[in-house]
Amino acid sequence: MTIHFYGIPNCDTVKKARKWLEAQGLDYTFHDYKKEGADPGKVASWIADKGVDVVLNKRGTTWRKLADAEKAQADEAAGAVDLLVANPSMIKRPVVEHAGGLLVGFKEADWEAALA
Repeated sequence: MTIHFYGIPNCDTVKKARKWLEAQGLDYTFHDYKKEGADPGKVASWIADKGVDVVLNKRGTTWRKLADAEKAQADEAAGAVDLLVANPSMIKRPVVEHAGGLLVGFKEADWEAALA
């Protein structure tokens, strides 16, 4: 099974998720948003699959610092993609693409059901 893992290495949730994958003996390819950016096509496909409300992290400081006009971009998918590509730290972490689908965020029970 090929697992593509997207996130930021110093994020606590990403660290927990990576530790979980390693404990399960699952190999993965890590994509660091800070170094590699976010691909607009990938972000668009994640939003199409899971919805803006799942992919966009509105709890972080980056979102809270945005002007209302910028936040309004998230009301439609194309605007949300542009916003997330410009500010990848607002993508909920981690995002994992695997043979069976897509996981957004780290909930151990969900990951166990999907990957183990």
